[in-house]
Amino acid sequence: MLTISIFIFGLIFGSFLNVCIYRLPKKESIIKPSSCCPECRKPIPWYDNIPVVSYILLKGRCRFCKKAISPRYIIVELLTAVLLVSVFVAWGLSIKFIIYSILFCGLIVATFVDFKHQIIPDEITYGGMILGLIFSLFYPPLQGESFWYSGLIYSALGLLVGGASIYFTGVIGKLIFKKEAMGGGDVKLMAMIGAFLGWKFVILIYFIAPFFGSVVGIIMKLKYKKDIIPYGPYLSLATVVAIFWGDDILNYLFH
Repeated sequence: MLTISIFIFGLIFGSFLNVCIYRLPKKESIIKPSSCCPECRKPIPWYDNIPVVSYILLKGRCRFCKKAISPRYIIVELLTAVLLVSVFVAWGLSIKFIIYSILFCGLIVATFVDFKHQIIPDEITYGGMILGLIFSLFYPPLQGESFWYSGLIYSALGLLVGGASIYFTGVIGKLIFKKEAMGGGDVKLMAMIGAFLGWKFVILIYFIAPFFGSVVGIIMKLKYKKDIIPYGPYLSLATVVAIFWGDDILNYLFH
């Protein structure tokens, strides 16, 4: 029952994340006005705003204007629910469950905004950096430490290493390819991830992310002739891998 409750909570929170994904790039409030159809701007009644269920009952279309609703809405809701349940299965109802759930929600927003607009909202990255530092200060086991000052130091170091790794990669890429290789949003996103996970995991993520990005990049180049792809989604995907399997990977590599 607890797992089911968390899944339902994840669906509901995923619905809120959809609001953030739609409104943050437009610099609109995520609180007011209430949800409305992006096409006809009619307010969505509560019975049409039930996660997943309403989308299925409406057959993916607005009740009023009959325009298709992006499948992104149901994808985000289900993805949020699955990730929250996965964190619960791994860590139970613990402080880490809360912290990792918050991080995953931020990564989901960053990923889908980056896919569509090739930007990452500062509200997510700067807010995430601050939260990562605060969580590490008051809960040093997040960084594998016992004392508050150690947790804060490792978090700050992770923030610096994460941001610097992407920044200098961008600088080197610009020198080689004579054009922008990394965006400022990617730098801030990696810094945010480092604030949560520390310098060891952020280095692991730095090396895992290109494997995901390169596969998609090759496909986009061959099929659509695109030279630029959003990199934030692959940093986010590598972060998920690091959180669930990072310790095993590091132990295998170094022991």
